[in-house]
Amino acid sequence: MDHQNAHSVSVAGVIIDDQGRALLTQRRDNGHWEAPGGILELDEDITTGLLREVHEETGLDVEPVTLTGVYKNMTRGIVALVFRCKVIGGHLTETDETRSFRWVTADEVRSLASEAFAVRVLDAMHHDHTPAIRHHDGTHLL
Repeated sequence: MDHQNAHSVSVAGVIIDDQGRALLTQRRDNGHWEAPGGILELDEDITTGLLREVHEETGLDVEPVTLTGVYKNMTRGIVALVFRCKVIGGHLTETDETRSFRWVTADEVRSLASEAFAVRVLDAMHHDHTPAIRHHDGTHLL
């Protein structure tokens, strides 16, 4: 395989509470607000990777409800699968990767997160049963 043309696959869980708010995590490495998630390991299936990443970053156990979007970072070659999730256990806990959490409305998502990451959360919050397919440059939609 030509590694210059290789892609990686990431997963993210947009956790929605009973009031319709989404959980955002603030990353320790860059301070950005995003839904919890990360790169799938080569030997793990999509659901296992999603559950692992969400738990590692939040301390929460979740159940994926539905796939809400597929997003490609055209600059870095990362394809992200984003799922709407609900909490089934655990407790919010700061980790090595996250320093803060906020339950936010759609308007708050727009003000906290960059366009490329906000749209993932907004698509999950307003999911209409058809997954969104979007492309971005790491910051802005293309």
